[in-house]
Amino acid sequence: MKILIIGNLGYIGPLVVRHFRKSNPAAYIAGFDAGHFSHLNTSPERGLDTYLDNQYYGDVRSFPYSILGEFDSVIYLAAVSNDPMGEAFDNATHQINSYSAIKIAKAAKDYGVKSFVFASSCSVYGAAEEGKRSESSALNPLTAYAVSKVSAEKSLLPLASDNYIITCLRFATACGFSPRLRLDLVLNDFVATALSKGKIEILSDGTPWRPLIHVKDMARAMFWASTRDKSKGGNFLIVNTGSDEWNYQIKDLAIGVKKVIKDVVIDINENAQPDKRSYMVDFSKFKELAPDYYPTVDLQKAVEDLFNGLKNSGFNDENFRDSDLIRFNVLRRHIKNGRMDNNLQWIS
Repeated sequence: MKILIIGNLGYIGPLVVRHFRKSNPAAYIAGFDAGHFSHLNTSPERGLDTYLDNQYYGDVRSFPYSILGEFDSVIYLAAVSNDPMGEAFDNATHQINSYSAIKIAKAAKDYGVKSFVFASSCSVYGAAEEGKRSESSALNPLTAYAVSKVSAEKSLLPLASDNYIITCLRFATACGFSPRLRLDLVLNDFVATALSKGKIEILSDGTPWRPLIHVKDMARAMFWASTRDKSKGGNFLIVNTGSDEWNYQIKDLAIGVKKVIKDVVIDINENAQPDKRSYMVDFSKFKELAPDYYPTVDLQKAVEDLFNGLKNSGFNDENFRDSDLIRFNVLRRHIKNGRMDNNLQWIS
């Protein structure tokens, strides 16, 4: 099997590459990445990219399509990956998250690739006050990031065929320690503030609902999606990817952190404006289709994973929200230092 992972040098990619290598040692695994965050390494593990057979560097907006002929499966992780960045770089968000994904998917089909996996998001549900959202629920994307995911899903649908299986994994919010850690994710932020300040600061009133999934379980889901038979969901599948046990209110995540890191104060902004992004998600379809790949990491294990990973990496920065552990900061520094333009393209 030959797999190309596009966007492999970010937060999720190292765990995906590692899981694919351990699950299929004989596979040929290559990565393609713009390298925006490739210099970041928050793990004591050295040579974290040695699981790859080849690494391509480039921008998905000028992708070298001819390399697709080498591969059986393509996984598309490349993205401008959170709401503040999506708002600041709206044009790049749609170009990278949607337009380029579609163009590469079309080219992959032409070159005979058999499987295309798109990393989508449960954020497409936006605000959903009544009950859990299933794959057939109405979509309500509230941000450029979520809109870009909806756009890509819709355009990928007509490309699928009996010889070209497309899977859109609507992931819950990611969490967990990674060799290229991000702390601009809710649980990761809570553990980092608990460790560095002895306090968890909840900027909302704590009531919004979020589903979460550990990055290790995201990697397992991508392996399943890249190898699934069309009898498991058809030649085009959109599936919520996460666990029903991982639908939490924000304040309950903080309480979960406190159970592991005992001497922590939880500070909730009771006067905050309601966060419109609140949704619970139904993951029963994923459990039915892929029972062996249903998430195994629970909240306590995820908190322990983050806590131990941060401690082992020597983390103790109260001002981490100004650091490169926040992806937005990295991009702004690239731009400020003249390495990148405002459309997130490298300046040669």
